[in-house]
Amino acid sequence: MLNTLANGESIPVRDVPETALEVFLQGIVDLTGMGWRIASYFGVPEREGVDLWCILAGSLGRLGVFRSWVEGRLPSITPVCPEAHLFEREIAEQCGIPVDDHPWFKPVRYQRSLDRARDAWGRGNDEPILPGVGDFYRVGGEEVHEVAVGPVHAGIIEPGHFRFQCHGETVFHLEIALGYQHRGIERALINGPQATSMAQMETIAGDTTVGNATAYAMIREGLAGMTPSPQAETIRAVALELERLANHCGDMGALAGDVGFLPTMSFCGRIRGDFLNMTALLCGSRFGRGLVRPGGTYFGCEPGQAAELARRLEEARRDYGGAVELLWDSPSVMARFEKTGRVGSDDALALGLVGPAARACGIVRDVRHDHPFGLYRSFHPPVCVEPGGDVLARALVRWKESQVSMEFSLDRLGSLPGGDSMSACGKMGKGRLAVALVEGWRGEVCHVAITDGAGKFLRYKVTDPSFHNWSGLAMALRGGQISDFPVCNKSFNLSYCGFDL
Repeated sequence: MLNTLANGESIPVRDVPETALEVFLQGIVDLTGMGWRIASYFGVPEREGVDLWCILAGSLGRLGVFRSWVEGRLPSITPVCPEAHLFEREIAEQCGIPVDDHPWFKPVRYQRSLDRARDAWGRGNDEPILPGVGDFYRVGGEEVHEVAVGPVHAGIIEPGHFRFQCHGETVFHLEIALGYQHRGIERALINGPQATSMAQMETIAGDTTVGNATAYAMIREGLAGMTPSPQAETIRAVALELERLANHCGDMGALAGDVGFLPTMSFCGRIRGDFLNMTALLCGSRFGRGLVRPGGTYFGCEPGQAAELARRLEEARRDYGGAVELLWDSPSVMARFEKTGRVGSDDALALGLVGPAARACGIVRDVRHDHPFGLYRSFHPPVCVEPGGDVLARALVRWKESQVSMEFSLDRLGSLPGGDSMSACGKMGKGRLAVALVEGWRGEVCHVAITDGAGKFLRYKVTDPSFHNWSGLAMALRGGQISDFPVCNKSFNLSYCGFDL
């Protein structure tokens, strides 16, 4: 039986009946085949087995919830539901249960299980677990060669290991190994919230501070049964759009830099700083630290601040537009972007891609549209899509979304509600489930919380959009040139630490 709830809502755990494992798994397969997708799929380790939970997102504003129980071994549904492949490996790693018939059963983050009592691969507690050490998929043949990149890179990007199987310059297969930045955030949140919980949320992925802080605040508010004030909802939305603008602008510049087009790279690098400084005008932090809190926003926005933000946005809009027009007018740039790193819409749907990566494949998928939250329940920015599925499409989606974000933010700043920005959140309910989806700049940020009989976190699950999208990057390189990897990688610009948690 599929229970449903709205984004940001909480329901009693007892209202979600436990279904037989076979029915549970078949239900996921059937519903994903009918247009639903997996937003979160995780386990809660118990002494005898594992309590399984699956959150499904549709396009009708409701979220579906399935629950089951498994002891011993979990049958894999990945062969018929590819988007489940990383979730199943994560369940095995976090809960210590093997997954039968998984096509590529290996660790995700190279860490111990949550209760440390079981291990899906039979590793002893005194046996070291090193990230990226293990089997990699290999293509046979005398002329096939292997290229290993990372985890230490030539630039300042975060650590990740990429293993290419190539024939000459053509990539047959790319396998990505992460886990080098695992911080144990989900483990630390058990029995929370603690005094450190908010800081941990803001650093899940530093460039998505507002996105993760908003999701956490929605969880706390949903479990406490409260709603923030109109001013708080407006400030959160503006801050979320400023975060989107700063990162999209930075990506446009970085894409230009990856193909050696320095004018747009230089201009966008400077303009990104302007957007970051606008966030600092709201709360004193360029990344939005300390702004969003359960119950509202720690900082309000006075009319003078709103007017100054609007003035800066107008200036940035003019400069940003000029910088990006240079990009579109350069035939050499277009030659590098067009038909490079293409992902088909069928593959994107099968893998469960989210955010700009999905919308660049022609898929209308945006939490602000499908599962509106906060201010987006009343004001709906248009969804920006492109059909190409290549680097150019991903760049165009970013530029279109930037234009929409600037217009949306200017409109909201021009009609900022009065009143307080912060209200008391209250205590979390006991024995409840809450789900929060936020459309971060990379895509869907999903937080799920289950509370125990004392009103503490029994389990807190975070799914960063990168968790869905790293497989899309691997698919984008298939059949392409290995020299195109930098620009393909930047066109996705996924989070290593957001994935590693």
